[in-house]
Amino acid sequence: MGLVLALAAGLWALGWLFKAPVWARVGMVGLLLAGVILAQLGLPDGHPFRAATGGNAQNWVLLIGAAALVLGYRALLGRLRMRAAARVIPTQAKERTMADRPAGTFGSEELERYARHIMLREIGGPGQKALKNARVLVIGAGGLGSPALLYLAAAGVGTIGVVDDDVVDNSNLQRQVIHAHERIGTPKVASAEQAMRALNPHIEVEAHQLRLEAANAEALFAGYDLVLDGSDNFDTRYLTNRTAAKLGIPLIAAAITQWEGQISLYDPAHGTPCYECIFPARPAPGLVPSCAEAGVVAPLPGVIGAMMALEAVKHITGAGQTLKGEMLVYDGLWSETRKFTLEKRADCPVCGGMGQG
Repeated sequence: MGLVLALAAGLWALGWLFKAPVWARVGMVGLLLAGVILAQLGLPDGHPFRAATGGNAQNWVLLIGAAALVLGYRALLGRLRMRAAARVIPTQAKERTMADRPAGTFGSEELERYARHIMLREIGGPGQKALKNARVLVIGAGGLGSPALLYLAAAGVGTIGVVDDDVVDNSNLQRQVIHAHERIGTPKVASAEQAMRALNPHIEVEAHQLRLEAANAEALFAGYDLVLDGSDNFDTRYLTNRTAAKLGIPLIAAAITQWEGQISLYDPAHGTPCYECIFPARPAPGLVPSCAEAGVVAPLPGVIGAMMALEAVKHITGAGQTLKGEMLVYDGLWSETRKFTLEKRADCPVCGGMGQG
């Protein structure tokens, strides 16, 4: 019996080491025990395997039943404790406004809202607090910016800035899911702010209705911890990269066309390449047509924009491994992904030598 229990413990530890979900680990142990029980039932009395694994199936059935009762009781107790912790808050704290509440603390409604994050060991309470205290700037409230902004708001990023000088057009609504038909003609930043505040009233939105230019970029970026670039032209991409690199702000940049998208996290202050290391010169005219010129399938911006938000959450909370120094390319037409390692260029005019030594 001890041998089987040791094997079960080994399987559980192996699953934990490789970060397998609990249900997968329970499944592995369950298959092992099911095999032992079947062997006990099928093999004759006195068989060496039966003797080595407990002698009869009844012992295992009783042991599994007892374990199931204990685990069920613990799960129920944990759920009740979480519910109680979310509700046992002084009346004065419940009545305080967001402006009165200290940075990084949560009211009962927020605890319930972010419970699925807090349960993740890679995020937990400290990670959710980091999200609440974070300031993230998103360039563009279009195809990529739409899902990125919505998921940043849903995730509880405390302050979200959005930069765009355009207005909502009917042709945007095929893919720019943050906007709505009744807001056609409205500035995109105002439309995006309305949608984000409707989704999560516990965040702050800073709407910048302007075109990003060299004259305003540094002052705008200086108040943020992370920048997401969802722009659709190379002028803005190069300007965003230069400004972020100069100020030492990490940059998550993505691009899409037709059925394909790409995304990376550039942080030259900490040793990664910058955008201009990888794209030192803009493509020849017509080589990389815009979405307006070549078209784009509606869900593709959602896929890549959600990836941008996911990379932002990982970067802010320290969860998992981000795309620092790597580029992920997604081909939606053939359901393929490819990942490339990116290298710094020593002669890069933006970040050459930055973050080294």
